[in-house]
Amino acid sequence: MSKELKKIPEVKVFGLWPTAGIEAEDPGLKRYISARPILLPHTSGRHEHQRFRKSTINVVERLIDDMMRPGIAGGRKARAISIVRNAFDLISIKTHKNPIEILVRAIQNAAPAEDVTRIAYGGIVYPISIDIAPQRRVDIALRHITQGARAASHNNPRSVDECLADELILAAARDPKSASVRKRDEIERIALSSR
Repeated sequence: MSKELKKIPEVKVFGLWPTAGIEAEDPGLKRYISARPILLPHTSGRHEHQRFRKSTINVVERLIDDMMRPGIAGGRKARAISIVRNAFDLISIKTHKNPIEILVRAIQNAAPAEDVTRIAYGGIVYPISIDIAPQRRVDIALRHITQGARAASHNNPRSVDECLADELILAAARDPKSASVRKRDEIERIALSSR
């Protein structure tokens, strides 16, 4: 008797986009941008009680969680999931590429490497440039991408889905029209002047 091995189907995000072979090109961010296969990006916050565990969460779910800020989808995960899914559909139609790959590239291009902090010596406070930790770089990039999309859709006939798709496409191309890339350049310019 010969047993036929059944081929296990590949797990794709939302059942549409594969994550195989997608990883960050930036060596500092490789460990902190996870593209592990997941069907529905909803892990119910199982990561939040352990330090650095959020770096193992799929990057699509982290984008969805950042979309749940007060306003458009504040606290409504189902609505945030539909926003991101629609944005991914638009990205795949416009670019004919895997939207998860576009998202990873956008995070790399929107993540600032330097920031400014304040140091006080003898009652005198002055700014000093510091390097940003990789986990924080990813967090800041996701925050700026989602804030840029929400700001672009405010008082605008275009939906937040379209604005998020455009923001991701522009950030992936490192286009200065992207709000997150402009924010990164501004942060790094201020850090450079305070060296």
